[in-house]
Amino acid sequence: MQRLLLGIDRLSTFVGQTFAWTILALTGIVVYEVFVRYVFRAPTSWGYDVSYMLYGTLFMMAGAYALSRNGHVRGDFLYRNFTPRTQAWFDLVLFILFFFPAIFAFMISGWHFFAESFRQNERSMFSPTGPVIWPFKLLIPVVGVLLLLQGLVEVVRCVQCIRSGTWPQRLSDVEELEQQILAAAAEKDPELLAREMAASGRIPGERAADEHTGR
Repeated sequence: MQRLLLGIDRLSTFVGQTFAWTILALTGIVVYEVFVRYVFRAPTSWGYDVSYMLYGTLFMMAGAYALSRNGHVRGDFLYRNFTPRTQAWFDLVLFILFFFPAIFAFMISGWHFFAESFRQNERSMFSPTGPVIWPFKLLIPVVGVLLLLQGLVEVVRCVQCIRSGTWPQRLSDVEELEQQILAAAAEKDPELLAREMAASGRIPGERAADEHTGR
Protein backbone atom coordinates (compact mmCIF):
# COMPACT_ATOMS: atom_id res chain seq x y z
CA MET A 1 0.00 0.00 0.00
CA GLN A 2 2.77 2.42 0.95
CA ARG A 3 4.46 1.83 -2.39
CA LEU A 4 1.23 2.74 -4.20
CA LEU A 5 0.79 5.90 -2.12
CA LEU A 6 4.36 7.01 -2.77
CA GLY A 7 3.92 6.16 -6.46
CA ILE A 8 1.03 8.61 -6.75
CA ASP A 9 3.10 11.13 -4.80
CA ARG A 10 5.82 10.68 -7.42
CA LEU A 11 3.31 11.18 -10.24
CA SER A 12 2.07 14.43 -8.70
CA THR A 13 5.66 15.54 -8.13
CA PHE A 14 6.69 14.72 -11.69
CA VAL A 15 3.75 16.65 -13.17
CA GLY A 16 4.23 19.63 -10.87
CA GLN A 17 7.98 19.89 -11.36
CA THR A 18 7.71 19.38 -15.12
CA PHE A 19 5.17 22.15 -15.60
CA ALA A 20 7.11 24.39 -13.21
CA TRP A 21 9.41 25.06 -16.18
CA THR A 22 6.61 27.05 -17.76
CA ILE A 23 7.59 29.89 -15.41
CA LEU A 24 10.72 30.38 -17.51
CA ALA A 25 8.71 30.60 -20.72
CA LEU A 26 6.21 32.93 -19.05
CA THR A 27 9.00 35.20 -17.75
CA GLY A 28 10.67 35.31 -21.15
CA ILE A 29 7.44 36.19 -22.94
CA VAL A 30 6.55 38.95 -20.48
CA VAL A 31 10.04 40.46 -20.71
CA TYR A 32 9.92 40.29 -24.51
CA GLU A 33 6.47 41.86 -24.62
CA VAL A 34 7.48 44.73 -22.36
CA PHE A 35 10.69 45.30 -24.33
CA VAL A 36 9.11 45.46 -27.78
CA ARG A 37 6.14 47.46 -26.49
CA TYR A 38 8.12 50.24 -24.83
CA VAL A 39 11.36 50.22 -26.84
CA PHE A 40 10.13 49.55 -30.38
CA ARG A 41 6.51 50.63 -29.88
CA ALA A 42 5.46 47.37 -31.51
CA PRO A 43 3.47 45.20 -29.04
CA THR A 44 2.81 41.64 -30.06
CA SER A 45 -0.63 40.36 -30.93
CA TRP A 46 -0.09 37.08 -29.10
CA GLY A 47 1.73 38.00 -25.88
CA TYR A 48 -1.36 38.41 -23.69
CA ASP A 49 -3.00 35.14 -24.76
CA VAL A 50 0.16 33.11 -24.32
CA SER A 51 0.87 34.74 -20.95
CA TYR A 52 -2.45 33.93 -19.32
CA MET A 53 -2.48 30.41 -20.76
CA LEU A 54 0.99 29.70 -19.40
CA TYR A 55 0.13 31.19 -16.02
CA GLY A 56 -3.09 29.18 -15.83
CA THR A 57 -1.21 26.02 -16.81
CA LEU A 58 1.43 26.61 -14.14
CA PHE A 59 -1.18 27.32 -11.47
CA MET A 60 -3.41 24.34 -12.25
CA MET A 61 -0.78 21.68 -12.87
CA ALA A 62 0.91 22.43 -9.55
CA GLY A 63 -2.25 21.67 -7.54
CA ALA A 64 -1.74 17.94 -6.98
CA TYR A 65 1.97 18.48 -6.32
CA ALA A 66 1.19 21.05 -3.61
CA LEU A 67 -1.33 18.65 -2.05
CA SER A 68 1.22 15.82 -2.06
CA ARG A 69 3.67 18.05 -0.17
CA ASN A 70 0.97 19.34 2.17
CA GLY A 71 1.71 22.78 0.78
CA HIS A 72 -1.73 24.35 0.54
CA VAL A 73 -2.48 27.26 2.86
CA ARG A 74 -4.02 26.20 6.16
CA GLY A 75 -5.13 28.26 9.15
CA ASP A 76 -3.22 25.99 11.50
CA PHE A 77 -3.03 28.01 14.71
CA LEU A 78 -5.28 25.34 16.27
CA TYR A 79 -4.55 22.42 13.94
CA ARG A 80 -0.84 22.27 14.74
CA ASN A 81 -1.62 21.73 18.42
CA PHE A 82 -3.85 18.71 17.73
CA THR A 83 -2.56 15.18 18.18
CA PRO A 84 -1.86 13.35 14.90
CA ARG A 85 -5.03 11.26 15.32
CA THR A 86 -7.17 14.39 15.82
CA GLN A 87 -5.50 16.02 12.81
CA ALA A 88 -6.33 12.95 10.75
CA TRP A 89 -10.00 12.99 11.80
CA PHE A 90 -10.15 16.71 11.05
CA ASP A 91 -8.64 16.24 7.58
CA LEU A 92 -10.80 13.21 6.80
CA VAL A 93 -14.04 15.03 7.55
CA LEU A 94 -12.99 18.04 5.46
CA PHE A 95 -11.96 15.82 2.54
CA ILE A 96 -15.32 14.05 2.54
CA LEU A 97 -17.49 17.13 3.06
CA PHE A 98 -15.69 19.64 0.87
CA PHE A 99 -12.77 18.32 -1.16
CA PHE A 100 -14.34 15.43 -3.04
CA PRO A 101 -17.67 17.15 -3.87
CA ALA A 102 -15.72 20.15 -5.17
CA ILE A 103 -13.34 17.99 -7.22
CA PHE A 104 -16.16 15.98 -8.81
CA ALA A 105 -17.96 19.21 -9.70
CA PHE A 106 -14.69 20.60 -11.06
CA MET A 107 -14.09 17.52 -13.22
CA ILE A 108 -17.63 17.30 -14.60
CA SER A 109 -18.05 20.99 -15.35
CA GLY A 110 -14.48 21.17 -16.65
CA TRP A 111 -15.14 18.35 -19.11
CA HIS A 112 -18.30 20.03 -20.43
CA PHE A 113 -16.41 23.32 -20.59
CA PHE A 114 -13.70 21.67 -22.72
CA ALA A 115 -16.13 19.69 -24.89
CA GLU A 116 -18.12 22.78 -25.81
CA SER A 117 -14.93 24.68 -26.58
CA PHE A 118 -13.63 21.82 -28.75
CA ARG A 119 -16.94 21.50 -30.61
CA GLN A 120 -16.85 25.18 -31.52
CA ASN A 121 -13.10 25.20 -32.16
CA GLU A 122 -13.14 28.16 -29.77
CA ARG A 123 -10.60 30.91 -30.26
CA SER A 124 -9.49 33.71 -28.02
CA MET A 125 -11.34 36.99 -28.31
CA PHE A 126 -8.51 39.01 -26.77
CA SER A 127 -6.21 39.29 -29.78
CA PRO A 128 -6.49 39.60 -33.58
CA THR A 129 -4.72 36.29 -34.14
CA GLY A 130 -7.32 34.45 -32.03
CA PRO A 131 -5.38 31.30 -31.03
CA VAL A 132 -7.41 28.19 -30.29
CA ILE A 133 -7.96 27.77 -26.57
CA TRP A 134 -9.65 24.37 -26.25
CA PRO A 135 -6.29 22.61 -25.59
CA PHE A 136 -5.84 24.93 -22.62
CA LYS A 137 -9.33 24.09 -21.34
CA LEU A 138 -8.57 20.36 -21.62
CA LEU A 139 -6.25 20.85 -18.66
CA ILE A 140 -9.23 21.47 -16.37
CA PRO A 141 -10.55 17.87 -16.25
CA VAL A 142 -6.97 16.52 -16.36
CA VAL A 143 -6.11 18.53 -13.26
CA GLY A 144 -9.31 17.26 -11.64
CA VAL A 145 -8.19 13.65 -12.13
CA LEU A 146 -4.74 14.36 -10.68
CA LEU A 147 -6.24 16.09 -7.66
CA LEU A 148 -8.71 13.25 -7.19
CA LEU A 149 -5.91 10.67 -7.16
CA GLN A 150 -3.85 12.67 -4.69
CA GLY A 151 -6.92 13.30 -2.55
CA LEU A 152 -7.57 9.56 -2.31
CA VAL A 153 -3.97 9.09 -1.20
CA GLU A 154 -4.44 11.69 1.53
CA VAL A 155 -7.63 10.00 2.73
CA VAL A 156 -5.79 6.66 3.02
CA ARG A 157 -3.10 8.41 5.04
CA CYS A 158 -5.76 9.86 7.33
CA VAL A 159 -7.21 6.39 7.93
CA GLN A 160 -3.75 4.97 8.60
CA CYS A 161 -3.00 7.76 11.07
CA ILE A 162 -6.33 7.25 12.87
CA ARG A 163 -5.46 3.58 13.30
CA SER A 164 -1.81 3.98 14.31
CA GLY A 165 -1.72 7.40 15.93
CA THR A 166 1.16 8.61 13.71
CA TRP A 167 1.25 10.03 10.22
CA PRO A 168 2.65 7.65 7.58
CA GLN A 169 5.52 8.79 5.42
CA ARG A 170 4.89 10.84 2.32
CA LEU A 171 7.34 11.27 -0.54
CA SER A 172 8.84 14.45 0.91
CA ASP A 173 9.63 12.53 4.11
CA VAL A 174 11.28 9.73 2.11
CA GLU A 175 13.38 12.25 0.17
CA GLU A 176 14.41 13.91 3.44
CA LEU A 177 15.41 10.51 4.81
CA GLU A 178 17.57 9.85 1.74
CA GLN A 179 19.32 13.18 2.25
CA GLN A 180 19.99 12.31 5.91
CA ILE A 181 21.53 8.99 4.87
CA LEU A 182 23.77 10.68 2.29
CA ALA A 183 24.84 13.31 4.82
CA ALA A 184 25.63 10.66 7.43
CA ALA A 185 27.55 8.57 4.86
CA ALA A 186 29.70 11.58 4.03
CA GLU A 187 30.75 11.89 7.67
CA LYS A 188 31.66 8.28 8.43
CA ASP A 189 32.53 5.00 6.78
CA PRO A 190 29.48 3.68 4.83
CA GLU A 191 29.97 0.13 6.12
CA LEU A 192 30.10 1.34 9.72
CA LEU A 193 27.02 3.47 9.09
CA ALA A 194 25.16 0.49 7.63
CA ARG A 195 25.99 -1.63 10.70
CA GLU A 196 24.83 1.13 13.07
CA MET A 197 21.56 1.56 11.16
CA ALA A 198 20.97 -2.20 11.12
CA ALA A 199 21.53 -2.38 14.87
CA SER A 200 19.44 0.65 15.87
CA GLY A 201 16.94 0.86 13.01
CA ARG A 202 17.65 4.59 12.78
CA ILE A 203 20.08 6.97 11.14
CA PRO A 204 22.61 8.27 13.69
CA GLY A 205 21.48 11.74 14.72
CA GLU A 206 17.97 11.30 13.29
CA ARG A 207 15.20 12.84 15.36
CA ALA A 208 12.93 10.46 17.21
CA ALA A 209 10.10 9.01 15.17
CA ASP A 210 7.50 10.12 17.65
CA GLU A 211 8.48 13.76 17.02
CA HIS A 212 7.37 13.46 13.43
CA THR A 213 3.74 14.17 12.66
CA GLY A 214 4.08 14.59 8.90
CA ARG A 215 2.40 17.98 9.08
